[in-house]
Amino acid sequence: QVQLVESGGGLVQAGGSLRLSCAASGRIVSINAMGWFRQTPGKQRQLVASITSGGNTNYVDSVKGRFTISRDNAKNTVYLQMNSLKPEDTAVYYCYATIQWYNYWGQGTQVTVSS
Repeated sequence: QVQLVESGGGLVQAGGSLRLSCAASGRIVSINAMGWFRQTPGKQRQLVASITSGGNTNYVDSVKGRFTISRDNAKNTVYLQMNSLKPEDTAVYYCYATIQWYNYWGQGTQVTVSS
């Protein structure tokens, strides 16, 4: 079994910053991609950012230049540094890890950006 535990969400004013962390543990041989999705009520989960084991990154256009994804392979942990936050970034953020072609998910962490 594999577990993903997220931390770092919260309430912040527009223009502020937050850093999300997600640590994977359990029966892990190697992790391929890791990343973050977000979801608001009534909408589909949206990919925010992803990073491969080799460090290649991908971002949704709306966060480019503001968010930075990184990972520590030794710690099986992925991070999302979020700067210049906007009210429209408000959502539940879920991390994922792809291990042997299966996606494992975290429980979600709430990010609320007030105007």
